[in-house]
Amino acid sequence: MFRLTAIVNRLLWLSRVLVLMSGALITAQANADISEMSQAASALAGKSFKNKEAAIAFIASADLSESSDISNTQLLEGLLNKQVVYEKKAKSIWYLAEPPLVKGSELTNILSGDTVTVEKKRQYRAVTINNKIRSQIKTALATAALSSADAETRQTAARRMIGELDASLLPAIVSIRDDESDTVTKKYLSTAISVYAVTEGSEAKQALEAIAFLSGVGLPEAFDALQASRANVQSDDVETIAALDKAITEYEQSQRVVNAAQTLYFGLSLGSVLVLAGIGLAITFGVMGVINMAHGELIMIGAYTTYVLQQLFPAQTGIALLLSIPCAFVVSGLVGMAIERSVIRHLYGRPLETLLATFGISLILQQAVRSIFSPLNRSVSTPDFMSGMIEVTPMLELTASRMYIMVFCLMVFFALLFILKRTPLGLQVRAVSQNRAMARAMGVRSEWVDMATFGLGSGIAGVAGVALSQLTNVGPNMGQAYIIDSFMVVVFGGVGNLWGTLAAGLSLGVFNKVLEPWAGAVLAKILVLVFIILFIQKRPKGLFPQRGRMAEDN
Repeated sequence: MFRLTAIVNRLLWLSRVLVLMSGALITAQANADISEMSQAASALAGKSFKNKEAAIAFIASADLSESSDISNTQLLEGLLNKQVVYEKKAKSIWYLAEPPLVKGSELTNILSGDTVTVEKKRQYRAVTINNKIRSQIKTALATAALSSADAETRQTAARRMIGELDASLLPAIVSIRDDESDTVTKKYLSTAISVYAVTEGSEAKQALEAIAFLSGVGLPEAFDALQASRANVQSDDVETIAALDKAITEYEQSQRVVNAAQTLYFGLSLGSVLVLAGIGLAITFGVMGVINMAHGELIMIGAYTTYVLQQLFPAQTGIALLLSIPCAFVVSGLVGMAIERSVIRHLYGRPLETLLATFGISLILQQAVRSIFSPLNRSVSTPDFMSGMIEVTPMLELTASRMYIMVFCLMVFFALLFILKRTPLGLQVRAVSQNRAMARAMGVRSEWVDMATFGLGSGIAGVAGVALSQLTNVGPNMGQAYIIDSFMVVVFGGVGNLWGTLAAGLSLGVFNKVLEPWAGAVLAKILVLVFIILFIQKRPKGLFPQRGRMAEDN
């Protein structure tokens, strides 16, 4: 009896082994048979994780562009994010572009590309994956992105790996790093490996080497990893603590230098805005002596000109912005000439009346804009070539749009300087401003020169509005924010001196940004104003006072 029982048990054991072996053979056959996307889709809709692993291996290596509208990357990322679902009855695979899956969601068939609208949510279920498959997908995604022919794509993928590396990905990333030819990508991959070594508690020697490497990388992710490791390190590990403290101190010192460079850059960019806003006033107020309180509204007109051109060319924002420069100059210049001919020419030598009259004109222009465009602010799109950041170092990134504003400011400044110093108009402007009677006796049409000069200053204000439209919203009140700053720049630099206007605008911008971190934006502006008042008490004619006949007249 005992022997019979043993024989039966042995037969049962053999039958189980045969079943498992046959199952393994069937699975291996299934894995080997996945050579088309339709087979991979069937495997994803099934329950076997082995078949799903084979399906994902096929998806990662195959070119799906001919058979599917969904790319390999989309499909793999969709599996991670539960965006790949299957229909319970038909076992068809669908891609959900906008999760979560609800009634009314649109699904795209990964084989045919057909789209359907979900009527019953219960008909569909997300493809289930386990941790092993999840690691397989992450490895496939990382390998695919890091195998791209485009260096920029590899750099982006490599930086994304920093802090996301796990044990399953480590061997593949090390192998890719060793074969990588691009230095930036290689640096990012080495950083990812070092961050893993520091945070995951590698051997002491490897951890110290990783800390030494991260101390000179200059990436925020590296600093975060060093701080996290310092917080978790054992108190008796003196060597590691010393290495971490040294690395963190070096990073903080570098960060202070970077912060100073960023403050200088933001200050110069703000100064460029102040120069653009004040350089037109340097002509109307500095050269002609006219207190034009409508100067800010002329800036506003230039900004609205930019907005109108972008409405006319909505698909070509870059072309619209380039066309806005001459158009804003002409429109604001014509408005300025109309103001000079109708009002200003009757008030020369009467500064108080000029101030009141131009203030009234500013209110009229604001109300006109409200009536035409409505009181709401308008946004002007930034062209693609001005968008994004300029990476100087991994720790220092500069805004591209502000760099363009700075270059544009210098171009406008030198163009205006050339007009005043090297053209007949500039010669006549200087002659009339120095001695009007003598200039008229020499045949200079002083009235025409006054109109042209005021139009030139107004046109430059309009060009400033084009630049400001890229930094702030366009609205009826935008000019009021710059009128006081414009007068401060002109008075601080020296009335009538363009070089003084440039130096004053840039220095005030830097001074303002240096004060902002500890004083705040409002208090910083107040302190700048107090500084200018005290400075003028000591030097009434500004940084660069006029010399010669102009100084004698003033």
